[in-house]
Amino acid sequence: MPVVAAVAALFRGGGSGGARAAWLMPAVAAVAALWASWPAAPAFAQEAPVAPPVVWVLATGGTISGGGPSSTSLTEYRAGAFSGEELVAAVPDLARHATIRVEQVANVGSPNITFDDWLTLARRIDEIFRGDPEAAGVVITHGTNTLEETAYFLNLTVRHDRPVVLVGAQRPATAISADGPLNLLNAVRTAAAPEARGKGVLVVMNDEINAARDVTKTSTYRVETFRSRDLGFLGYVDGDRVSFYRAPTKRHTAGSEFDLTGVTEFPAVDVVYSYVEPNPVLIETLIAEGVDGIVLAGTGAGLVSRVERAALERAAALPATGRPVIVRSNRTGSGRVVPLPAYDEQGMIAGDTLNPQKARILLMLALAKTRDLDDIRRIFREY
Repeated sequence: MPVVAAVAALFRGGGSGGARAAWLMPAVAAVAALWASWPAAPAFAQEAPVAPPVVWVLATGGTISGGGPSSTSLTEYRAGAFSGEELVAAVPDLARHATIRVEQVANVGSPNITFDDWLTLARRIDEIFRGDPEAAGVVITHGTNTLEETAYFLNLTVRHDRPVVLVGAQRPATAISADGPLNLLNAVRTAAAPEARGKGVLVVMNDEINAARDVTKTSTYRVETFRSRDLGFLGYVDGDRVSFYRAPTKRHTAGSEFDLTGVTEFPAVDVVYSYVEPNPVLIETLIAEGVDGIVLAGTGAGLVSRVERAALERAAALPATGRPVIVRSNRTGSGRVVPLPAYDEQGMIAGDTLNPQKARILLMLALAKTRDLDDIRRIFREY
């Protein structure tokens, strides 16, 4: 009404201007009447703030929580000097992206991670996803030395599609330019991102998102250590958003057949590294010890020497119940190991693009299900 009254007053102005505008007065009056009859506009209710997603942080120790005697102690420090709660408290920006719930699952350098730790993590993640419908995802802080192995184990055994993200650091928390805080922030952002759902277990460091199956540590100290050499990373975490550009196609997480129900230990599987003039006693001792499987880190495309072949031929002559399953991988760090008749005839299985340490994990889980070689070959094709 005040606007309409002002317009009316303008057109009621004196002199010839008012006379010339007199013909508009009925229209102004009509607008005023219509406005007066219009229902009062409701006051706009302030939208309730959207609660940030819930992200669980499971801490296991490692360099990301390490402390050294000075800010320049980049190689001499104690892993696990800080708790998960302290790591989260040191990154207040986390609260902008998620409601954080923290648990300390272990507190060790990652060379000391055990199968029991893996079972604890897998089962705790399952409890979280089954019991907390608000949980968007889980972040695991972890030492980098064996991070890729923990990630791949969880990729095969966590049977949910919500994201699990592993994160670590190359510099301890006390170091100048420590990389852990930003890595943790980006890991939480990724775990909270709807786009991360269904992509399996992820590794987020150095602003890059990698798939657990493909990624490996490639450098001792550099912050760009984690690389997916053959297939590349999945996406970036930048200031504006979490961006994915591809997704894994091998079976994982919700599509996995591996069930940890009732599992308390795993079949014994070891890795044998090939080199010039290898000592066959390594293979012979493992066979004598009764191991369930051996992964060969072969030269080139997963090849072994005549000396190693002879030891493996003797193993192939053993009864099936006492013969280890042999998987061929390679020591090159890149490329496929493909089936070859000369090896296939001895019952060896090609490890495809899996590096030796990941081929070992898949073989352990496969042997926990079956001893059938054809079924294990299928598993290595599908995972």
